[in-house]
Amino acid sequence: MFTWRILNRLYKLLNGEISPKQIAGGIAFGMIIGLTPTFSLHNLLVVLLICVIRVNVASVIFSAVIFGMVSYLTDPAAHLLGYALLVKMEFLKPLWTMLYNMPLVPLTGFNNTLLMGSVIIALALFYPNMVLSERGLVAYRASLKPKLENTRFVKVLKASWMFRVLERIRNF
Repeated sequence: MFTWRILNRLYKLLNGEISPKQIAGGIAFGMIIGLTPTFSLHNLLVVLLICVIRVNVASVIFSAVIFGMVSYLTDPAAHLLGYALLVKMEFLKPLWTMLYNMPLVPLTGFNNTLLMGSVIIALALFYPNMVLSERGLVAYRASLKPKLENTRFVKVLKASWMFRVLERIRNF
């Protein structure tokens, strides 16, 4: 049942009347949450931005889970990047010292190599991810959606009693 609900929600997300820009923004913000360590101050800022900006929350959650699983593959590169920025680049040390001596900045955890590297990677991938997600969704809705509607899997999904019950609950 859990798998059916996930597939049903993903199907509704991709084929609904939600703007591709809202879904793409949600995917991009979810990528930031998923790629970076979860319990950090910058993720609180991301959640506040999600509340203020009109993005699809379901796409945020879905992409945060997916990118959270991928983050274990990017952690070694993020650690190396953070280590290079925080330790190897001598000309940045006065900046890090000044930031560390500010009142609230140390609470961000910027001096953690993994956090620093993963935030830089996530910010560097934010705009390309948003553009590619939007273009991919527009292309999907234009060409693949009509073909997918006629597949046996979607017909079985729509004919299932679970789909009808969930539709009644949603429309209630």
